[in-house]
Amino acid sequence: MRSRRTLLVAWLLAAFVWAAAPATGQEVEIPEVFSETIDVRVVNVEVVVTDRQGNRVQGLKPSDFELLVDGKPTPIDYFTEIEDGLALGARNGDMAAVPSVDPDAPVGTNFLVFIDDLFSIKRDRNRVLDRLRDDLRTLRPVDRVAVVAFDGKSAETLTGWTPRSMELEEALDRARERPTRGMKQLTARSLADTDRQVRADVEAVQPEGSRSLASLFSRAQHSYRERLNNQLESSVLAAMATMRQFSRQPGRKVMLLLAGGWPRSVAIYTRANLPDGGLPRDRRIMSEDELYGPLVSTANLIGFSLYPVDVPGPVRSFGGDASTGVRANGAVDPAGALTGALEREDTVHSTLHLLARSTGGVPLVNFRRDVALASVAADTRSYYWLGFEPQRREDNRFHQIVVRLAGRADLNARAREGYVDMSRDHELDMTAKAALLFGDPPDALPLEVHFSKPVRAGRRKMSVNVEVAIPLDEIQLLPVAGEWLSVVEIRVTAMDEGGNRSEVSFEKVPITGSQEPQPGQIFYYETDLQLRRREHSYVITVHDPLTGTNLTSTGKVGPKSI
Repeated sequence: MRSRRTLLVAWLLAAFVWAAAPATGQEVEIPEVFSETIDVRVVNVEVVVTDRQGNRVQGLKPSDFELLVDGKPTPIDYFTEIEDGLALGARNGDMAAVPSVDPDAPVGTNFLVFIDDLFSIKRDRNRVLDRLRDDLRTLRPVDRVAVVAFDGKSAETLTGWTPRSMELEEALDRARERPTRGMKQLTARSLADTDRQVRADVEAVQPEGSRSLASLFSRAQHSYRERLNNQLESSVLAAMATMRQFSRQPGRKVMLLLAGGWPRSVAIYTRANLPDGGLPRDRRIMSEDELYGPLVSTANLIGFSLYPVDVPGPVRSFGGDASTGVRANGAVDPAGALTGALEREDTVHSTLHLLARSTGGVPLVNFRRDVALASVAADTRSYYWLGFEPQRREDNRFHQIVVRLAGRADLNARAREGYVDMSRDHELDMTAKAALLFGDPPDALPLEVHFSKPVRAGRRKMSVNVEVAIPLDEIQLLPVAGEWLSVVEIRVTAMDEGGNRSEVSFEKVPITGSQEPQPGQIFYYETDLQLRRREHSYVITVHDPLTGTNLTSTGKVGPKSI
């Protein structure tokens, strides 16, 4: 199987090493009992209601709200008003309160701080971290904070959920000492701008004889765009994995996303304009929906509101930008350069607005970065917490949510914009990807795997045989047509030391035997991995759909580690 990026991985089914397994080529009919089941999930919708002056409105009842899903009125199953951090139970009427909230009790907020070290400049990041440290005093005893930092390759948990100021201060101090890669990003962008300007100069002076040189600069531009696209995708996936890793905490959940400059459009940010003013179509460059849609969907599915923080702050300079600031004779047009710089800042800010608006949060842009934690703490003190149980099809489709105030045109409601009815298969794929960054999931059982000595498999590649030992004590087998049968799902993914990931390989593997398995019996599954000859992090998971049991193995594999 070929990955989307430079990492090449092939997953090949080999023999099953268990005497009762079916022979090669023999089909196993899988009964309906092993098909995917659909669980019931509550979709939480936190609603902030304001009047026309922006003041919070309290004292509303469930009957004051209208909930529409895909334009259709939908019953509200749960309702709780949170006023200044306290759950009010007397105004619900006959409606049930939100399950995780006790009436007339304090409701804590869980602040998950995600630090982007890949795009941030250390000076800017540390300024934001220092302000966060100062704002810890605004938190209440029932609040919790966790801090995670990502450098483009791996995510480090600086602290798990904790209410202790001392632990949080130590975590933020360690975050300040971490290296950042933002200056490298600026250097790469500056070189790309220089290449573009030189190309424009060459074409203006020698339009006919400069095609080969212009082509060389064009390839450099494509390389920069692809690299930026891949780095953004890695950062988004890391933020998604972080939310999943910390999703089990009860109460209101928000993520302070300290973004070092994530453009909404890679094409606009890299000034990849066509002569007619349009943007090129490059299948290797993701659209904004492809790039940020999964992050929004994950946040809405597991109940996070995103509060993105503009780490760079206000733009400081308006450097020349050849694609908008070059006249026909090749000279730089200052007005065009100003437009290019502003467009870049706009596409970065647009990302923050998109993420916040889609999840019910607020973007903390420019100087609001200095009061990020205090602002989010204040914003999450008073709101209405609605919940409903949607009809689930697990078809990975988006469903729009609209909250209105019945007969109250003078009031505004801010809430998440929708959710994705994510399939179990897709969720398990995301769990496997998260394990690449954080190791074994908290609820996973250990899985034993054995790697053979790698052998050469073409230029710069190696082939590694892996044997997965599946303990049948952890798998539910059922008597079917005179045999004992189970169908497990095996997923494999890997990431090299440069942060390049494979897609998640998926295989349904039938396990059959003529007799009921004995305690301690093992089923062996073998597969061959074809990798580049470099160190990789790997994740292998086994999922039993009957019981929901997950077994996971994570670790390193490479020419020197086996």
